[in-house]
Amino acid sequence: MKTAKDLKQLLHSIDGGKYGAYKRLNGNHYRFDDFTFVVEHVQADPFAPPSKVRVLMDRETAGIPDDLLDSHDKVVAVTDFLTRAFGQEINRAQKGAKGSKGKMVIDRCGQEILDRSAVQIDDKEIEVRFEIGMPAAGRKILGKKAATIMIDHMPNVVEQALMYRNLDQDRLKEQVELYLNQQFIREELDRRDLVAFVGNEAILPRKNGVSDLPLQDAVPFTSPESYEITLDLPYGGQLTGMGIPVGITLIVGGGFHGKSTLLEALEIGVYNHIAQDGREFVITRADGMKIRAEDGRSVEKVNITPFIDNLPGKKDTAHFSTTNASGSTSQAANTMETLEAGSSLLLIDEDTTATNFMIRDDRMQKLIAPEKEPITPFASKVKPLYDDYQVSTILIVGGSGDYFDVADQVFMMDEYELKDVTDDAKAIAQAPEYQRDDISDREFGDIPQRMPSKASFNKKGKDSRLKAKGKHAIMYGKEPIDISGLEQLADPSQTNCIAMILDYYQHQLAGRKMSIVEAADTIYSKIAEEGFDAIAPKNRYPGDLALPRKQEFIATINRYRGLNIEE
Repeated sequence: MKTAKDLKQLLHSIDGGKYGAYKRLNGNHYRFDDFTFVVEHVQADPFAPPSKVRVLMDRETAGIPDDLLDSHDKVVAVTDFLTRAFGQEINRAQKGAKGSKGKMVIDRCGQEILDRSAVQIDDKEIEVRFEIGMPAAGRKILGKKAATIMIDHMPNVVEQALMYRNLDQDRLKEQVELYLNQQFIREELDRRDLVAFVGNEAILPRKNGVSDLPLQDAVPFTSPESYEITLDLPYGGQLTGMGIPVGITLIVGGGFHGKSTLLEALEIGVYNHIAQDGREFVITRADGMKIRAEDGRSVEKVNITPFIDNLPGKKDTAHFSTTNASGSTSQAANTMETLEAGSSLLLIDEDTTATNFMIRDDRMQKLIAPEKEPITPFASKVKPLYDDYQVSTILIVGGSGDYFDVADQVFMMDEYELKDVTDDAKAIAQAPEYQRDDISDREFGDIPQRMPSKASFNKKGKDSRLKAKGKHAIMYGKEPIDISGLEQLADPSQTNCIAMILDYYQHQLAGRKMSIVEAADTIYSKIAEEGFDAIAPKNRYPGDLALPRKQEFIATINRYRGLNIEE
């Protein structure tokens, strides 16, 4: 194996040469004192994406105690911590540097603790995957500057970010224990028939519209006494907060009083958060899915008959397809696709819904006869959805009391203070002047599984390439897949991972006799057993992946305009 000295000599020897000479680094392994440095792929020119590199260190050398790494949950917490530490050390080493040329870069972590590919830990070693922009002046190699980065700066970054003796050991232990407490609460949700938990003193509002940091001087969350529970955490004693039961939950209140802020915290509560985020003890069932209207999206053979039937022209709603869905048909499709994917919780804010999908008041029912109205509003289906399939709903409402009749619990946000107003809402619903005919259907309807045809994913050559474009779009060849409606995606690296999962699906599973959900289960089981590399192209070591939920992967397939479902 080559040494760090060999690397330095090579970089000095190509100093001033043509940029292509950097290719001599490709595939080489260089042994440093405490780790091995691997150059996996050198960029083609100074303006191409940075070169991909890896660092491998024995666990024994790193010295992280085994009791911090003896479960999958602990490994996720530790790798997140090390990724952040590596990024911080890179920033210190490169303070003041501008642009991507001559810089080290590692996947950036947000407020969520996600399963990432940037740092991997197995029984023997720790592996860090990052990038280096090989420095140049125009197209002329700056070999000596490259040597300074790789021989001087990089070893110090590795030393400070991976060696246990140099880490903030207390903070590392605290992060592991926090993550384990969060996972414990998730398990408690099922045991206690809850869909979510919000800890007292949680800070829900964010700093501003472009920052995910907590708002300073925000009103801390306090649970209504009637829904307050206390949990005995495995680490750190007791925690008190609100347990939201299964069933139908309404959150009401005037505008700007905090309803949507609470729902947004519950939406992102499907992920665990770092300490000091303010939402570290806002825990929502991991399969909870935000439902909204998405005008213009494509829909392929989705059974929307529970909500929409008897369309003019006898259009088939049991296998409904369109390239330009309306607000109501898109929301119906979103709901049915989410149920098909197996979600047990729907999260809905009326501000992002189609009104005619959600409600139809008494006066409109008197004007338009039932046989002339193809839409059965969600208000009529939300109760049988829970009764038939045990799917709960948390719903923000501010303009209609129709849901009072079917709600199991009703909360009011009043100047960021949450109050239990269930009895008041039920009294209003039962008052003679507000009496209505029974708005709830007796049955919800069928939720069939759909099977993509092989023709859906038969692109060849460059047209078959999949690449993420930010957080909200994926390019499939020249065709964009718009996933901007998936509001619970937390990180662009999750979108990178969806693109890679789709690539694996098209080459390995497309055309097999399996439903979308069965394919997703197969792929996610493979990732759980073998890691990210099991779905990556051969000899690629991606360091910019964060695992998305299965729900987002399935939702991406559903938004692909080339999707074709077998009858």
